[in-house]
Amino acid sequence: MTAKSIFKTQFWSRIPVLIMMCVFIIPILVIGQTKNNVEKSNSKRPHYRNLFKEAGYSQSEIDKKLAKAYYDIFEGPNKVYFEEGDSLGYVSDIKNNDARTEGMSYGMMVAVQLNKKDVFDRLWRWSVKYMQHQDGPREAYFAWSVNPHTKKQNSQGSASDGELYYITSLLFASNKWGNDTGIHYYKEGRRILDAMWKKDGTGNVFNIINTEHKQITFVPEGGGYNWTDPSYHVPAFYEIWALYAKDGHEAFYKECAEVARNFLHKACHPVTGLTADYTEFNGQPHSTSWMPAAFRYDSWRVPMNIAMDYTWYGKDKKWQEEYAERFQNFLRSKGMDTYVDQYNLDGSTPDFILQAGPVKKLRHSIGLVSTAATTSLINSKKGSMDFVHAVWNAKLEPFEDGYFDPYYDGLMYLFSLMHLSGNYQIITP
Repeated sequence: MTAKSIFKTQFWSRIPVLIMMCVFIIPILVIGQTKNNVEKSNSKRPHYRNLFKEAGYSQSEIDKKLAKAYYDIFEGPNKVYFEEGDSLGYVSDIKNNDARTEGMSYGMMVAVQLNKKDVFDRLWRWSVKYMQHQDGPREAYFAWSVNPHTKKQNSQGSASDGELYYITSLLFASNKWGNDTGIHYYKEGRRILDAMWKKDGTGNVFNIINTEHKQITFVPEGGGYNWTDPSYHVPAFYEIWALYAKDGHEAFYKECAEVARNFLHKACHPVTGLTADYTEFNGQPHSTSWMPAAFRYDSWRVPMNIAMDYTWYGKDKKWQEEYAERFQNFLRSKGMDTYVDQYNLDGSTPDFILQAGPVKKLRHSIGLVSTAATTSLINSKKGSMDFVHAVWNAKLEPFEDGYFDPYYDGLMYLFSLMHLSGNYQIITP
């Protein structure tokens, strides 16, 4: 037998072995690689804690609690959500008799998180029809306050947090429901962003974000472009924009997220953790003609925003954990059932009390009870569960003097239940 023949015989005799290797070994390698990829992907996903379950409540109790809160605010006798015709709906700040971009966009975020597509679409259509400017210097921005009965715009200007929530909610809706069910959510979100980048001061209208300071503005026009509101600083949302907006400004949005985190370090009091409703871009309190700077209603949202960023991205954990402990310790020092809803930043009682409703007084408000509880997602100390039990036992009902706010108190309460039950999440495609 020639050398060539011997080679051929040996080659063909090895073919079955090679086939067996392909049949058994390659799939094992592929499965192993797939498993590694899945594990790597899962390791990057946020862990959405169900703090109510950790506190000892059953899942059925938790589901009922969340469902009841949604019912009370969107469907019950004291609801703040109202439908018009076959396709429209709005959220109203009942006590002020208006619809605000704040409440409209909050309602959309609730709807996309809880898979209430019809509610989301109705709110968006109403926003476009009665609030969104279709031309002029404010094109694609929204009038922040509209009379829901006459449809008159009470103010044509924007409040920057409305646009912030509209954009993020629309990006989530695009990821969740796609863009071929009647509303192209992605295009609508991009329209706001693309218009935002064209605002160069013409007509005294600017970018929602102060591009020099890389911070969200109080309002994107006039002097309001030059200071901010700490409760508008939601770094997690900028991370979402960087991921899903795909408008070429990804690096800027990521930088805005880091700037927002650093800003909160400066804006939060080093002992109490309290922030003023309004501040300069350096975090120093900003007083206005209508009220002196202090921790008031807007500021309630800051702890919830920090808790969201901690859960979703965890890029500032050490400071956030220290903040949560400071903030909870301060409120606890004032009494878990007696801390009030307005303070000077050092924790003293303010001389000026911002009135809400017919009676000017400090209250132990369910809105603050709710957002304070979300900081237990950050504060891992077992003692912080007292805040979780407090919001669980809180009731969205009138005070003894009749004051009742199912709008702001109600939405803060619902948002907090969503966070604490693990139902406020990044919505991926």
